[in-house]
Amino acid sequence: MRRAVFPGSFDPITLGHYDIIARGLTLFDEIILAIGVNSEKKYMFSLEQRKNFIEEAFKDEPKIKVMTYKGLTVDFCKQQKANFILRGLRNPADFEFEKAIAHTNRKMSEIETVFLLTSSGKSYISSSIVRDVIRHGGDYTGLVPDTVRI
Repeated sequence: MRRAVFPGSFDPITLGHYDIIARGLTLFDEIILAIGVNSEKKYMFSLEQRKNFIEEAFKDEPKIKVMTYKGLTVDFCKQQKANFILRGLRNPADFEFEKAIAHTNRKMSEIETVFLLTSSGKSYISSSIVRDVIRHGGDYTGLVPDTVRI
């Protein structure tokens, strides 16, 4: 079975994330959407809200599991018997950052990282931009799945 972990904070999940996940479903038998828990980070949405947004968005997709984890992503992958990490790339800066993480993960384990480029119409969307739009009372609905409602 080709099982991938797509890790992130998903604060909140965006249409960019959704795009990568939907396209990743054609490559993998199962994708675990792994919400990382970092006690040092301040989130806009609670862990339960983020999990609910994602579960609702993919409720009709049996190849998707939504889980939370703490610690290293490679350790979580090993626990879940996942051989791949799925990551999305929006721009060259994302590539440089993600490349360093992928090399480190590969050095620590046998897990391969698979990169997908976001679709051109979604490459500008990030969770931090969405949070900023929400904070300032803007219309965020065209940036996130319909399940993200505040």
